[in-house]
Amino acid sequence: RSEIKSTNKQLTVQKLELSDAGVYTCKYGSHEVHTTLHVFKLTISLDGHFLKNEVPELTLMHSSSDPLSNLGVTLFNSNNNIVRPETENKFPQKYILNLRKLEPTDSGTWVCHIHSDSPVINKNISFAVKVLGFQNPDSERKYATVDSPVILSWHLNFRKIKWNEGFTGQVNWKQQGSANTHELLDFNITAQGEQHEKKKSSHLLFEIPETKPESTIEVKLPSVHFNHSGQYQCQLAYKGRHTQSMIELVVMKVSANPVGPLSRGAKTTLICQVSGPLPSNAHLLWERVNGTQMDIKNSKQQEVKLEVDVNAAGLWSCHLIEDNVRKISVHYRVEEVPVWINYVITGASVGGSVLVFALVCLCIISGISWQRRRLRAKRMERARQLLLENKTCQCQQ
Repeated sequence: RSEIKSTNKQLTVQKLELSDAGVYTCKYGSHEVHTTLHVFKLTISLDGHFLKNEVPELTLMHSSSDPLSNLGVTLFNSNNNIVRPETENKFPQKYILNLRKLEPTDSGTWVCHIHSDSPVINKNISFAVKVLGFQNPDSERKYATVDSPVILSWHLNFRKIKWNEGFTGQVNWKQQGSANTHELLDFNITAQGEQHEKKKSSHLLFEIPETKPESTIEVKLPSVHFNHSGQYQCQLAYKGRHTQSMIELVVMKVSANPVGPLSRGAKTTLICQVSGPLPSNAHLLWERVNGTQMDIKNSKQQEVKLEVDVNAAGLWSCHLIEDNVRKISVHYRVEEVPVWINYVITGASVGGSVLVFALVCLCIISGISWQRRRLRAKRMERARQLLLENKTCQCQQ
C-alpha cells in the first residue's frame, strides 16, 4: 500500500490503517530525519443512518507512538454550528462522544475537527449523518367541514437526504373516542427510491391519489363524515426501529332545530359542533353576517358545541378560532317563509276557524232536530198504545 517517488523521495501510503501509525525515519548517508505519523479513525454508530430522536455515538480512535494528552475534538453539524456532546469519555487511544437526539434537519455532512498544540495537529474529518423522517411536525391538527373533501399528506425526506436503504411504513386511523386502530394502507420504499402503496382497510371510504408530490404519502377522504375524525398516523420502519408523524382531523358541522323556513313570530336554534376536544387556545364563535355585536356569541374554553337562538332571517357563520386566527368557517342561511305563504296560513287559520264554528252550529241544530223528532215519536207511540187498549175519547158538547 506504499510507494516512493524517486524524484523527491516522497513516501505515499494508501488506505491508512491504525497500525500504520508510528515513527518513520528517512536515512540519506549519515543524515536521518524522523517523522511521527498519527492515524485517526472516526466511526459513527448505525453507519450514520438514523431515525428521528435516535442518539448517535461517535468513536474517535487514535494511534501513534506517543499518547496525546492535550488532544481537542470539536464537532460541527451540517449547518456549521458547534455541537456540544451530551456525554464524552476519554481513554488513552479512544474518544467516545454521545450526541443529543437527532432531528431530520440534522441530515447532512458533519465535521469532526481534531486539534493539538504539541505536536501541532489541525485535522478535519468529514462524515455523513442521515436522519430518515418527515418534513411534517410530529403532531399537527387539520380542520374540515362535513361533506367536504380532505387530503392528509406526509412528506418524507428520503430523496432529499439521498437515503440509499429500503424501508417500509403504514398509515393507521384511530377514530375519535375509540380504542381501536385501523390500518388504512402500507407502503415500501426500495433502495432505488421506488415507492409502492397498498390499501388495507375497508372501515373507511378513502382514496390514494394517483398524482401527488414526490416522496409523499397521501390519504384522500372524498366526503368527510362527522365520525371520520380522529388520529391519522404515518409510521416509518427501518431495521426494527420506528418513527411516526400524526395528523389529528377535527370535523365541524352546523344544524338547525327546527329545520326549515322561519315563519312569522317563530324562532330556531342554530347548533355548531366539532368532533373532538379543542386546545385551550381555540374556541367557537357564531356571528350574523353584516350583523351587530349583539349577533355574536362565543363558546366557553374547550367547549365543543355552541348554540344560538335566531328569530329572523339572515346568513350566520360559525368560526373555529385558534390563536385569534380563523381556521375554518361554516355558513348557515336562515330562510323566512314568503309573505304570500303567511297570508295563506292566516287565511287557512281563519277559514278553519269559520269551518269549525259552522260545524259546531250544524251539530247543535242537528241535535235539537233529533231531540224534537224523538219526543214526537214518543207521543205517537203513546197514542198508538191507547188505541190498542180500546180507549175512547169523550167530546164535550
